[in-house]
Amino acid sequence: MKRAAVWIAACALLGGCALRPEALDPAGVDAARIDRLWWLFFAVTAAVYIVVIVVAAVGVVRFRARGADTAGAVDAAPRSDRIAKPVVILALFVSFALLVVLGAADFRTRHAIRETEGPLVVQVTGHQWWWEFEYPDSAVPARTVTSPNELHLPVGTDVRLDLVSHDVIHSLWIPQLHGKMDLVPGHPTRMRIRVTRAGRYFGQCAEFCGHQHATMRLLVVAESPARFQQWMDAQRQVPAPPTTASAIHGHDVFMSSTCVMCHTIRGTSAASRVGPDLTHVGSRVSIAAVSLPNVKQHLMQWIANPQQSRPGVEMPPNPLPEHDLSALADYLEGLR
Repeated sequence: MKRAAVWIAACALLGGCALRPEALDPAGVDAARIDRLWWLFFAVTAAVYIVVIVVAAVGVVRFRARGADTAGAVDAAPRSDRIAKPVVILALFVSFALLVVLGAADFRTRHAIRETEGPLVVQVTGHQWWWEFEYPDSAVPARTVTSPNELHLPVGTDVRLDLVSHDVIHSLWIPQLHGKMDLVPGHPTRMRIRVTRAGRYFGQCAEFCGHQHATMRLLVVAESPARFQQWMDAQRQVPAPPTTASAIHGHDVFMSSTCVMCHTIRGTSAASRVGPDLTHVGSRVSIAAVSLPNVKQHLMQWIANPQQSRPGVEMPPNPLPEHDLSALADYLEGLR
């Protein structure tokens, strides 16, 4: 019995561990504010909990110490009442003061993280079940960069995210960079992010949005402004045409299949906006909303039968011959 209790306690503690850093390891200005607020609430509630436990324990010990002396208990009742009243009044006053302090801290944090304008604007669109990030260029619309499921941000720069939903309610949550923000159809919202250190950070949809809600993830790549500009310049370019025989055959397979009915590849006749933009798919870290690493084996698996990895996704299976499937994967890997 004791061994079982130890195992249960160990599993409960390990359940809170994660290989990916979470909200208590902030890497953004607003996430740091939320982190400080969390620790304030934790410290106050922990102190209140300890005080309540100590007072309850003292009461139990004193009651047991008196034993079954009924006469003594009756005589002590008036004195106990005289002590209890000021204690209750003090407890009410302290509780009210703590609520005011916590409420003020919450209001101050909310006010500090409200949206502001920034030199960089990213259009965020939630789909079932993937994220679309667009970096619009008002001067030259053709230079607009689209990056499905991977949000690239320059460190130390205020970035305004304009949030919209394509279908149902989603919620953008990047724990190390900011709090949660809902994407409600027909009601655009905004949030501001400023990353303080370079790295890769994972995000998640935090509002149940259907079958594959749990796998609606995103990856944030935070890098120096110079490296971010290099990435932007590369993303604005049209991919070079395929050169190997396999990739050339893969290009022909893509253009002659139903792929063109859902995806865009700039520089080709494929220009549909139903699914993710594949213009630079070969340069991405992962596929399928950060569900699979972007390697040929998983790419072929995803193309052939996406329902196997993410049941319920809108992408249909593509029963291609093995030779065509391999060539198509080679072509897509070359889109960098």
